[in-house]
Amino acid sequence: MSLPKKIALVTGGSRGLGKDMAISIAKKGIDVVLTYRTNQADAEQTVKSIEALGQKSVALQLDMSDFSALDNFVQQVASTLQSSWNTDHFDFLINNAGMGATVPFEKVTEELFTGFLNVHFKGIYFLTQKLVPMINEGGRIINISSGTTRYANPGYSLYASMKGAIETFTKYLAKELGAKGIGANVVAPGPVETDFNNGAIRNNPQMKGMLSAMSPFGRVGAADDIGSVVAFLCTEDAKWINGQRIEVSGGINV
Repeated sequence: MSLPKKIALVTGGSRGLGKDMAISIAKKGIDVVLTYRTNQADAEQTVKSIEALGQKSVALQLDMSDFSALDNFVQQVASTLQSSWNTDHFDFLINNAGMGATVPFEKVTEELFTGFLNVHFKGIYFLTQKLVPMINEGGRIINISSGTTRYANPGYSLYASMKGAIETFTKYLAKELGAKGIGANVVAPGPVETDFNNGAIRNNPQMKGMLSAMSPFGRVGAADDIGSVVAFLCTEDAKWINGQRIEVSGGINV
């Protein structure tokens, strides 16, 4: 008798780090529901990449900045699980969707603060709360944070503050959901060369060179440096890792 298929939900899984997370998870034999905000074409391409690996995948639209849309999204997840997998539960929630901006502390507006709060903390907090009843015993929640909660990078006070809140939240998830057999961990990437924050690192050779020089390995990260760690946390090999912040930064500012 075959074991039930495990399913992961990766928010922001259509491109960048999220895309690599989704594909890396699929390589572990896990099916994937992924979300996109606006670019459905990229999302469908990621779905095809996952299907080419022999796993099932579905893309759903989710705008984390629209707090009022969360209930409708949760209903979509429930109906998708039923129609595509004939189940009402899944196993792994990866809260990856985010937004970026490099803004000096003195120039942060209330509007920008509210946007970051909704996307990076409030939205994740309540989306997780709404989805926990659907997570199987033995499941995992993986929240994506940032190396900038450990070391200060000018212009990231807003982003890093929200990620700091997520790291504290994750400890409480681990403590309070442990009785349900659900674990929670943080993966905190260092500088990564993707299109995040308008490709701030990828498109700026000077910044890329400066950050590379701060790493013992002499380079910035690539998407698969992060996705492979997230995928590992979705395996039985990681079953005893819980309540941890795992920084995946190549040892920057060690």
